[in-house]
Formats: sequence, C-alpha cells, structure tokens
Amino acid sequence: MTVGLRITERRPEPDAALIARAAKLPVANIGDVMSRLQAMRGGFMAYGGRRTFVGPALTVKARPGDNLFLHRAIDLARPGEVIVCDGGGDLEIALAGDLMIGHAESRGVGALVIDGAVRDLDGIERMDIGVWARGATPAGPYKDGPGEIGYPIACGGQVVMPGDLIAADEDGVVVIPLAEAAQVIADAEKHSAKEQETTAAIKGGGWVRGWVEETLAAKGVAVTR
Repeated sequence: MTVGLRITERRPEPDAALIARAAKLPVANIGDVMSRLQAMRGGFMAYGGRRTFVGPALTVKARPGDNLFLHRAIDLARPGEVIVCDGGGDLEIALAGDLMIGHAESRGVGALVIDGAVRDLDGIERMDIGVWARGATPAGPYKDGPGEIGYPIACGGQVVMPGDLIAADEDGVVVIPLAEAAQVIADAEKHSAKEQETTAAIKGGGWVRGWVEETLAAKGVAVTR
C-alpha cells in the first residue's frame, strides 16, 4: 500500500465498561493523572450538540482543505467511535459542515475531533453528536485526497493511535493510550473523588492549603508583614 493513499479497517475495540467509567469523569481529571501531557493543544472548541463524549479513535489523515478521506471514514466508522482527523491545523478551509456531520450522526458516530475548521455551526449545534475543532470558516473543502484511514496520526500536538480512547468536553480533548487506559481511568476516578472532597471542604470553609506555604518556603520565598 502507498503511504498517503491507504485505508485499513483493522483497529482494536476497547472495553465498553471502561468507556462508560471514563464518561463519568471530567476530562481535566483524566488529563491530570497522565502528568498533564495528553491534552490536545490549539484551542479545540466544542461545536456539536453533545458537549461531552468518550469513545475509541478512528484515525484519519487528510490533506489540509481536503475531506475525501474524512468522508470515507464516516462510512467506515462503528457506532460510538470518535473520528479523529489530522487536518494539519488549517483554518482557511472547513473540512466538515452540517450535511457531512449529519451523515455521521445518522451512522451513530459519537464525535468528530478535527485538527482544522468546520462550518454550518447553527446546524451542527442542534445535532446529537460531538464536534470538536480548532475553528470555523464558511469556506468549503476540496475532495481529491490524498489521505489515510486507520493509521497513527498527530492531532493537536498528540499522537493518536487507532483505538485510543478520546475524552472530550467543553475544556477540550485528551488522548488516553489504549494500553494504559484501565490504569488511567482508575487513577482518574481516585483523583476525581479527592477533588470532590476538596470541593466539599471549600464550601464548608475548612480547606487548608498547607502545601502552598510549604512549597513557597522550600523555594525561599520571603514574606513581609
């Protein structure tokens, strides 16, 4: 197969119970327990009717401004998958609009994450599908290729492998490597529970931030009173 012109339908299917557990967690908590290194950069915004979603990645590499392979990925996607598209971060030409995303919704696609732009925002926000992109423009795409489906990509500064878990909400998008997903979700559950305890303490007026004073003291910060 020629690099840049290839499609594979082979990809792992993560455990549904693990995805359900991850869907109950704030994306920020998931990112925190991965040393804050797995968040997509570039200001991804939520545009679709679903403002939070977790699912396995179907990866697409597209030439900036061209959505031929993104169209094909929608046809190949399994229900509940997240189509993650490396569009090169280009914001001059939209890679998807309401017709295309409506087709994805009808096929049960859970979300699209596009390292590029979308359009037809009024229609997209009324759809029962998640859409995260770096921006919007009315300019429409070309449909010539090249591209790839089902191979490793880079999206928002993160490596995404087919089957990796993608977690997204209004804060943005994080990538959970599939091989570490069980441990990451377990750690995130503990972290979220701890944050809930801290929230309760704050509301009760009893939160003690001793670690702040300890950190400042260790750095030799002088306090004048």
